[in-house]
Amino acid sequence: VQLQASGGGLVQAGGSLRLSCAVSGSTNSINALAWYRRAPGKQRELVARITSRSGMDIPYYVDSVKGRFTISRDNAKNTLALQMNSLKPEDTAAYYCSAVLPFNVYWGQGTQVTVSS
Repeated sequence: VQLQASGGGLVQAGGSLRLSCAVSGSTNSINALAWYRRAPGKQRELVARITSRSGMDIPYYVDSVKGRFTISRDNAKNTLALQMNSLKPEDTAAYYCSAVLPFNVYWGQGTQVTVSS
């Protein structure tokens, strides 16, 4: 599985960005897709995850982004998106998309999001 993230940039606090992740390869084996982030000097953090279960997509969000971020997937286009609204300076980080398969986890390269105050 290969993942290619894009959409990062510089935005003022309160603004919005939309991250995209193109997913290719053995996409039928993917159990979950997720966005993580790593801020300077901090550990990697799970931001949002979407899990396929019984034909339904079940989202999960870390508390700090609930109500502001929305994760979505387009199976026809094999893409994962993260709509980020009401951005805060503390959202500044490198964002990574990830695919979880039964026996492995795959990562895309990071895309930088910088929120100025």
